[in-house]
Amino acid sequence: QVQLVESGGGLVQPGGSLRLSCVASGSIFSIGAMAWHRQAPGKQRDLVATITSRGITNYADSVKGRFTISRDDAKNTVYLQMNKLKPEDTAVYYCNAFVTNIARTTGDYWGQGTQVTVSS
Repeated sequence: QVQLVESGGGLVQPGGSLRLSCVASGSIFSIGAMAWHRQAPGKQRDLVATITSRGITNYADSVKGRFTISRDDAKNTVYLQMNKLKPEDTAVYYCNAFVTNIARTTGDYWGQGTQVTVSS
């Protein structure tokens, strides 16, 4: 069984920064692409950033130049550094990852989400 657990959310003023973390645990053989998504109240869940197993990154236009996704494969962790935060960044942030377990079965796993609120 594989679990993803996010942390690092909270309340921050406009212009501030937060760093989200997502740790994968369980019977992991390898981790492929990882990503962050977000869902604001009353809106659909949107893709924020992705990172491949080789470290290639991609970002939504709304966060380019402000957010940075990275990963530490030794720790089975993906990060999202968020700078110059805006009120419209307020949302629940979810991580997901394609994980191959020790039985060599690959699944798409999601965390439970962490709330980010940008407000003065």
